Amino acid sequence: MSEDYYKILGVSKDASEDEIKKAYRKLAHKYHPDKKGGDEAKFKEINSAYQVLSDAKKRQQYDQFGSGFDQPGGAGGAGGFSGFSDFGDFAQDSSNGGWEFNFGGSQQGSAGGFEDIFSDVFRSAGFGGRSSAQQPIGSDIAVDVDVTFEEMAKGVEKDIQLYKKVKCSYCDGTGAEDKKMKTCSQCKGTGKITKTVRTIFGNIQQQVVCDKCHGAGKVPEKKCKHCGGDGVIKESQTVKVKIPAGIENGQTIKVTGQGEAIQGGLAGDLYITVHIASDDRFTREGNNIVSEQELRFTQAVLGDVVKVQTVHGETKVKIPAGTQPGDILRIKGKGIHREGYFNKGDHLIKIKVKVPNKLNSEQSEVVERLKELGL
Repeated sequence: MSEDYYKILGVSKDASEDEIKKAYRKLAHKYHPDKKGGDEAKFKEINSAYQVLSDAKKRQQYDQFGSGFDQPGGAGGAGGFSGFSDFGDFAQDSSNGGWEFNFGGSQQGSAGGFEDIFSDVFRSAGFGGRSSAQQPIGSDIAVDVDVTFEEMAKGVEKDIQLYKKVKCSYCDGTGAEDKKMKTCSQCKGTGKITKTVRTIFGNIQQQVVCDKCHGAGKVPEKKCKHCGGDGVIKESQTVKVKIPAGIENGQTIKVTGQGEAIQGGLAGDLYITVHIASDDRFTREGNNIVSEQELRFTQAVLGDVVKVQTVHGETKVKIPAGTQPGDILRIKGKGIHREGYFNKGDHLIKIKVKVPNKLNSEQSEVVERLKELGL
């Protein structure tokens, strides 16, 4: 293997899907270019490893053939199909057109392996499945955001600072100086080209996006001096993101179209993983918020009115006479207000009764009298 994707992510070869995802998020957060100390080259390397190991089919091919499985000759040179070296051409076109080819079944000699290959070939040729002639999509971005416990309970809007590829404003993403364009010589203005792929079933032709004009059908007469003809430039950008009330710790929010821009295509997506800070005053039980309230012995016995802090502010609560340690009092509607839920969460108060460890003579006499009275 020319690249060890497991080593890049710091996981073992038998790592679970969840372990791979957690390792990726941790490293992406550490090396993201918009963070201080970030490393763009390392970030791209981490993304490349994750794109393979997070996909079951790609991971299987990688484990069998190494990191060159999607390069010319990568699969064909691995054996098992002597005489069909043109599989390398197939792998090359699959990386450009989004094809998937499962070598695993045939290598293992399973009964369904041949049928899997057959269906993959025709699916990639355009007979059903995802079309390879669709618009190119820019890279996704993964970031982490921290919120307080109260922000989690009530919801909050956060400003996310990103340093990413955006559409060049000088050429409006065309890549052309003064926006002057000419017909693409490769695709003759159609935006598509036809590729012939040789397989064990014969030659198959497929239309794919022209790699010279990125499907636009036109190319710049003169390249834009600001973006160099790429149609995109890197700059800082602030994205406002609504964090909904009641979000779970570690949950990821997807913001469509806020990832990296790409010339002639759609911007990738932004994935925001939310981390909730703990709060010494509160815990969470579903949509309810829980806190503890310590009472004096007399307050529990005789009842009282006390002030209780909730995520929505301070409120007064009546303590019924005869309240017992461990009792739970409920403040309606002072918990988590989740969007789309008819009922609001409540605030639950767990009662603790403080027992004094030292009494003065007067207090001791009173307690002794209560003891005589059977209390």
